[in-house]
Amino acid sequence: LWDGHCVCDFLLKMIRHVFYLSLLVAFAACDAPHVPLDDIFIEKTFVPEQCVRAVKVGDYVRYHYIGMFPDGTKFDSSYDRGSTYNVFVGKKQLIQGMDKALVGMCVNERSLVKIPPHLAYGKQGYGNIIPPDSILHFDVLLLDVWNPEDGVQINTYHMPTTCSRKVEVSDYVRYHYNGTLLDGTLFDSSHTRMRTYDTYVGIGWLIAGMDQGLLGMCVGERRIITMPPALGYGENGDGSDIPGQASLVFDVVLLDLHNPRDGIAVTNQQVPQSCTRKTVAGDFVRYHYNGSLLDGTFFDSSYSRNRTYDTYVGRGYVIAGMDEGLIGVCVGEKRTITIPPHLAYGEEGTGSKIPGSAVLVFDVHIIDFHNPSDNTEFTVTYKPEECDKQTKKGDFVKYHYNASLMDGSPIDSTHNYGKTYNIVLGANQVVPGMEDGLMDMCVGERRRLVIPPHLGYGERGVTDEVPGSAVLVFDVELVEMEEGLPEGYMFIWNEDVSPDLFSEMDKDNNELVEPSEFTDYIIRQVNEGKGRLAPGFDPYRIIDNMFSNQDRDGDGKITAAEFKLKADEAAAHDEL
Repeated sequence: LWDGHCVCDFLLKMIRHVFYLSLLVAFAACDAPHVPLDDIFIEKTFVPEQCVRAVKVGDYVRYHYIGMFPDGTKFDSSYDRGSTYNVFVGKKQLIQGMDKALVGMCVNERSLVKIPPHLAYGKQGYGNIIPPDSILHFDVLLLDVWNPEDGVQINTYHMPTTCSRKVEVSDYVRYHYNGTLLDGTLFDSSHTRMRTYDTYVGIGWLIAGMDQGLLGMCVGERRIITMPPALGYGENGDGSDIPGQASLVFDVVLLDLHNPRDGIAVTNQQVPQSCTRKTVAGDFVRYHYNGSLLDGTFFDSSYSRNRTYDTYVGRGYVIAGMDEGLIGVCVGEKRTITIPPHLAYGEEGTGSKIPGSAVLVFDVHIIDFHNPSDNTEFTVTYKPEECDKQTKKGDFVKYHYNASLMDGSPIDSTHNYGKTYNIVLGANQVVPGMEDGLMDMCVGERRRLVIPPHLGYGERGVTDEVPGSAVLVFDVELVEMEEGLPEGYMFIWNEDVSPDLFSEMDKDNNELVEPSEFTDYIIRQVNEGKGRLAPGFDPYRIIDNMFSNQDRDGDGKITAAEFKLKADEAAAHDEL
């Protein structure tokens, strides 16, 4: 029992044979039966549009044929044997008429050839198959032609505009191909497998013709590589799709190229004019990148996520090639880093996006970097001539600032609000780096502060304002300062303390100081210049805190026994 495929194949073969048999019969009927045939007669029934090569004497050919007598009786057919007839032309391996008929034919050309007896088997005939003095008719289809002197033929039909490197012996390449016989019959394709063919070149991993044909190619180049069987699969073919003695044609596009000895390559560097510091191992870097394969195929981008890639360098947190390529860069620098697979994702790749053994190309833009050991850096851009008083911990300061990232992206500015930013130094009202940078300043002084993220907004940053792990730049100007109190004090006396302090507070003379009495008294001392509250804080909150510290039992009233000055305290408190 045959399946449907076998039946269809059988019917197609039968139709084809019947068709060409009818042509041969018609061809024979056109002959004048009594006019002798002195030479071969050829009728070309199909001529290909292009004939890149015609058969010459000494060439080796592969062709199919059907042999018939003038009455249409078939005596032989290569189709019936399921194999082409393979032979040298012009070397007396064929009857003379066929030797002559094949010369000048092109691959895929089909001809009806009529051969007189004296150029065929003559008066002897051929056994019981061909009688003496027989005229023979052949339907010939040429499938292949080559010469023992042939080498690899290369036809480049697309060359990229730039070619920085060409394939050499021992290079590892990734390429796509379509493989056909010389008549166009497809026998293999990497495209149908949706995977490149990956191999070393010039060390015997490929058939000899492909080893030669790939040398000198550029990434992105497309070429046709044609090779004779001696440089392909030889006399025996591959046992399935490639017959013996077949010329092979490969349409190749080179996608990737590297050598196991390759290191990374850094190109297209754009270094800013000012570069006071370059990255070293252990630095934390924020950068943007576009990642592509060597043929330009895009696989990833930090820009598409609208977020930098943040990592330590030189510590193995990224692929080895990127670790190396990010050393020695400046903030604002742009560079292209080309990384061979053994310094990237190796033979396995990452799955769908990065194939195995792929060279990677990263276009990188350095946004900022810092080291965990960094402190706040400041540069004085202006200092007034008179600078007697300098800021210290506890002082109340008013200042203007313009804030930006290291790449110049603006964050915020007090000038936008038309007022200064006011803080008490040392009170943790701003990030630690700002506290450090505002110390020892004079009124009117201007500074540029560079604050690492661990002294700024850390790994999280500020949503929609400051990216995580960002280095901050502040241009600050100190506008005003008010001297603070000694450390540990929220209130101090400007003159000697009254010996009747408790009784002065106790207005109703009930031996108890109420919160209102306490508050009124402290406010009056401040207004009269006899005492000072710590600047920059809510005075009533300070007074409430002072009262709570004196109210030892927490009953909301201060007794004479509870009331003590700070100098009388065994432990320090922010109180009288």
